[in-house]
Amino acid sequence: MRPGLVPGLTRHVEFVVDSSMRPIFDNVAVHQVCSTWTLAHYIELAGRLVLVGFLESHEEGVGSHVSVDHLSPARVGRTVRVTATAQEVSDRRLVCDAVAMVDDRLIATGRTVQNIFPRDVLQRLLDRG
Repeated sequence: MRPGLVPGLTRHVEFVVDSSMRPIFDNVAVHQVCSTWTLAHYIELAGRLVLVGFLESHEEGVGSHVSVDHLSPARVGRTVRVTATAQEVSDRRLVCDAVAMVDDRLIATGRTVQNIFPRDVLQRLLDRG
């Protein structure tokens, strides 16, 4: 990995909640708010953004864990800002904690874990799958 990836490093991603991001089960929209699975996607994306600029050309990150505590709603049309912060960093693993906010209101917290592999090792693992 390139130098500079240290605990405390943060990255952000923002998105506007649209109707496709609502919780929809059996083709029925349950609420007019952001779904938990959408939050999980953006929490994982924010964690990925922490890592991606530090990967060498022969390395790749693979998500191995994502968790979300969905605390408060974000209505369709609202902007959500997700911030991921590196907590644990090694040559082979990155753990990030994340928060999702609408303005100054906390709507979710989460955690991601990414394992870092040499690309050739990852390809062998994928070929077996």
